[in-house]
Amino acid sequence: MIETYVKIINGKISNSTQIIDDQYINDFEGTWVEKQDGFYEGDLWDEHNGFITYIKTQEELETEARIWRDNEIQYTDFIVPLTDYPTHAATLTYRQELRDWPSTEEFPNTKPTKP
Repeated sequence: MIETYVKIINGKISNSTQIIDDQYINDFEGTWVEKQDGFYEGDLWDEHNGFITYIKTQEELETEARIWRDNEIQYTDFIVPLTDYPTHAATLTYRQELRDWPSTEEFPNTKPTKP
């Protein structure tokens, strides 16, 4: 029977997949398990409990939020000198909200809204 398998690396689902007849999966180096819906790269797997959804720490959530915020600011840099840009004022407000966001109660769960 043809199935989709994912490779397990250090107890986590990797982005490596194989679609193959299950009798041949052992021909591939490493630990491979049949893919299950709802589990994705980075989720955990162990031989006793199977698939486990990885729950990010607060520090990981904040780090990801800061990376997203920094990218948003960078993506809008070109608008700052263009005073005739249609959403110039709104973009400047958005950029300030992005800079202030880490010090608010909404951080990191509720992102500022793009204009």
